[in-house]
Amino acid sequence: MQGLKKNAFQFYLLVLVNAFVGAMIGLERSVLSGLGKEVFFLNEYTVILSFILAFGLTKALANLAVAKLILLKTRKQVLILGWIAALPVPFLLMYASSWWWVIAANIFLGINQGLAWSSTVIMKIDLVGNKNRGLAMGINEFAGYVAVGLAALLASNIASNFGYQYFPFLPGIFFAAAGLLISLLLVKDTSHFVLQETQTTTNKLFSDLWKQVSWKHHNMGTVSINGLVNNMNDAMVWGVLPLLLIQRGFSTVEIGWIAAVYPATWGFAQLFTGKMGDHVCKKQLITVGMVIQGLAIFLMIFLYSFPGMLLAAALLGIGTALVYPNFLTVMAENLHPSQRAVGLSLFRFWRDSGYVVGAILAGLLADSIGITGTLLFIGALTIAAGLLAQIRMCCTLKLLWRTNFCADLAAY
Repeated sequence: MQGLKKNAFQFYLLVLVNAFVGAMIGLERSVLSGLGKEVFFLNEYTVILSFILAFGLTKALANLAVAKLILLKTRKQVLILGWIAALPVPFLLMYASSWWWVIAANIFLGINQGLAWSSTVIMKIDLVGNKNRGLAMGINEFAGYVAVGLAALLASNIASNFGYQYFPFLPGIFFAAAGLLISLLLVKDTSHFVLQETQTTTNKLFSDLWKQVSWKHHNMGTVSINGLVNNMNDAMVWGVLPLLLIQRGFSTVEIGWIAAVYPATWGFAQLFTGKMGDHVCKKQLITVGMVIQGLAIFLMIFLYSFPGMLLAAALLGIGTALVYPNFLTVMAENLHPSQRAVGLSLFRFWRDSGYVVGAILAGLLADSIGITGTLLFIGALTIAAGLLAQIRMCCTLKLLWRTNFCADLAAY
């Protein structure tokens, strides 16, 4: 039987597992750009950001692989494969003798994030059913991104005391081992819930699912575009922002706090924004969220103080929190249960392709027009994506006395 309360133990086990998934990537967010600049003496932004390119490309392809694997293996098996891929990551980073070791670590990390995060999302949606799906996604993303923020803060504090090499990545051994053991011993598969839901759904089956998710469907296609732009600006924050802060004389600990406040705010706020999506029009949340993100990126150009940058990072986190769980629930509510796992994986492929686009674009722009120009361009593109959502998306739930007239168009 589906439902959050009925499956609370398994649901919160998956929340814990997703926290470890987030912690794995959090270890990198505040220190890896500094490692490239201060330890390996890399100067070109395109080279420094190559680790994000490797991560994003691998994660996007891993998400695409989930669309195939989920038809051949159980959800639990895909989750376990994701954690096996995580095991080499901390050791490659700890013992890195060249930047190529960092690239290799991020290839394994991309596989881990693509398989493990995707499978936990799919399994939670299986467990909760239609009711409270937004709340469930909010809790899921809360756990993942608060863990990102806390791990980023932990790594920066370790780096400030012991340097960028070896020690900041030691906690990754525990994160990977704990995630694998919990997934192996305690998590149960959820595939049987899909069979139950299929008997009562009114959602249509798509013969051209790839086209619908990628661009054709008014809601799903627009969410895929916005997801790509969202992760494109996240790649910029991950790779370029620490370098900007180093230029402005911020300490390693201050950079760590700024790098942590963004995903931590993003994570905590999703406890509320995910639930909001169960009650109000999701396209409004997505539009407002993308516009707030763009404005926060603009603020980073003009704020030079530590409190000011913390404020901008928090605003960016709030904007991202408004969109992230609602991306997932828009996809889930428009997909037939039997196609949901594949459809969500296709969406996550496009969304995480944003890391690839962001790494390449941010590196090229930063090398040619500087970091300030890069922030201006990416902030403007983020706002434009939000406006596209306002124009193209349709509400699919009853709002007070009426339903949005274009709701039916969203199915085509």
